Amino acid sequence: MTRTYRRLALAALLLALVVVSLGAYVRLSDAGLGCPDWPGCYGQLVGVPDEAHEIHAAEHRFGQSVEAPKAWKEMIHRYAAGLLGLAILALAVLAWRERGRRSPWLEVLLLAVVAGQALLGMLTVTRLLKPVIVTSHLLGGMSTLALLAVLVLRDMATRRAQAKVLPGGLRLLAALALLALFIQIALGGWVSSNYAAAICADFPTCQGSWWPEMDTHHAFTLDRELGATASGALLSGAALTAIHWTHRLFAGLVLVLAGGFGLRLLARAETRVYGQCLLTALLLQIGLGIANVLLQLPLALAVAHNTGAALLLCATLAATFRVFQRSEARQPYPAAGFTRHFQAVR
Repeated sequence: MTRTYRRLALAALLLALVVVSLGAYVRLSDAGLGCPDWPGCYGQLVGVPDEAHEIHAAEHRFGQSVEAPKAWKEMIHRYAAGLLGLAILALAVLAWRERGRRSPWLEVLLLAVVAGQALLGMLTVTRLLKPVIVTSHLLGGMSTLALLAVLVLRDMATRRAQAKVLPGGLRLLAALALLALFIQIALGGWVSSNYAAAICADFPTCQGSWWPEMDTHHAFTLDRELGATASGALLSGAALTAIHWTHRLFAGLVLVLAGGFGLRLLARAETRVYGQCLLTALLLQIGLGIANVLLQLPLALAVAHNTGAALLLCATLAATFRVFQRSEARQPYPAAGFTRHFQAVR
């Protein structure tokens, strides 16, 4: 691939990390509905109403007060996401031009995911923060980040010296750790979108119990409104407790699988740096999760916890990519193992 493509892919990956963090900041600062419409804000594509006559017209049209600070948070997030979308479109165009030499379908898939993200962003506003839509939007952002990471890792693999083939058992552990992490990110999104993070204020117990009262049935009903059951009744504290406690319990599984994977990587000279990065990101994320509980969810720590999840995902992906890499890494794109799920083989 050209130097332009490589630089653009790396820039898009970094921008995706920023967009994910901005999205968490918007959600956690209660600015998700800072703009009641989409894609503009109170009818404006650029900026938010700030003049007296603009504010009066917007409030009359939309029937709510204009909160400029929240509106700006939302619009900055949208502008960054729009810029990321343009970067991904450029990557897809560059890849399509090179389709005679290598498959462009990973970039096309990435473009489709971004289009889906835009739709979810609109539905997040129009459906008034419905939990399943907000969580899907978060997972779409993480998927975009993951696919961009795969693009960068794939390009790095084509320019790396031949890699030593690693044991099959390590590949199984890598796949399990990655799957568990993705499920945990989804559970974290469910906690956040249901505002269940503060329901347990102690650690390691919850409400002073190792097995608090929980309502798992209503907790994990997907088709419902924010704060309500499927029938429209108020969502109980027991349901919120179930959401929070499940996220905590699954964090233990991630610790075992990802931690075990990291330790196995650490024991081998050729993968030691991957193990160091993975374990550092894992321990940081666990520390942030505990701190958020004990300190009652300060905004900066809550956003850092979301960013930490993104960094842990990237570290796990990089380690998994290396483990699935075969010795034929000098091919235009590695066809074996992990990458065949993301790209076509000529």
